[in-house]
Amino acid sequence: MSWYDPIVDKVRGRPPIVSVVPLRGVIGSAGPMRRGLTAETLAPLLEAAFRPRSVTAVALVVNSPGGSPAQSELIAGRIRDLAAETDKPVIAFVEDVAASGGYWLACAADEIRVASTSIVGSIGVISAGFGFQDALSRLGVERRVHTAGSRKALLDPFRPEQPDDVVHLKAIQAELHARFIDWVRTRRGDRLKPDEDPELLEGKFWTGPRGVELGLADGEGELRRTLRERYGARTRFRMLGRRPGLARRLGLAGTEPVGADRLVAGVAGSLLATVEERAVWARFGL
Repeated sequence: MSWYDPIVDKVRGRPPIVSVVPLRGVIGSAGPMRRGLTAETLAPLLEAAFRPRSVTAVALVVNSPGGSPAQSELIAGRIRDLAAETDKPVIAFVEDVAASGGYWLACAADEIRVASTSIVGSIGVISAGFGFQDALSRLGVERRVHTAGSRKALLDPFRPEQPDDVVHLKAIQAELHARFIDWVRTRRGDRLKPDEDPELLEGKFWTGPRGVELGLADGEGELRRTLRERYGARTRFRMLGRRPGLARRLGLAGTEPVGADRLVAGVAGSLLATVEERAVWARFGL
């Protein structure tokens, strides 16, 4: 990899430029009214971060409790592809949390920096839900389900949980967990210290400093101070991404006028998505 050479840029008279990409929020589509981090929505941002020849390095600002394994893999893969194509170093800076899929994204960087109060880790797979089979009978509701395929109603929350369904789910989780572990080991290599905690890759999470001791991160450091110490006081930062307007956050952006029914649906959907998102963050005390 061709790392930044301050002597070359000093001769050329140009300051180092670092693209800053925010990776904040739950990973995956959060529904029609709220959009999380997805490969599709991040594609233009990542292209803009890596492609300019004037860019010296790319910084990822990670603040995510996780989400979709598929989207985590796709986003991280795109970051690595662009880093290889443009020959630019990538440094991740963890804010509140880089856990589960959020840590998957952080591992796309060549180096991970944390704050003393950051949370990192949670290398595992989780599936949670509710069972409503008794609620229907109390309400006097008869549910009718017709399938083609004997297991098509697998893990239906309105039916009693079946042992065979749980076995199948756990097999899928084991596959995803193995893929996650392989990614972390590939990216972190000998920096990992599983001997210091046998449950390093089993879903536990730690504070930033402990994560450094375990090899999950490379050290503490704030973005601007760290990169100016590395590349020089003249380093400039290209802050990418912008906060969408209210209509877009509610899933109502478009050319047609917004009717009252659509507005109510948008607000209700947004509130439900917010509740679900808060539940994910709450696992880490945030």
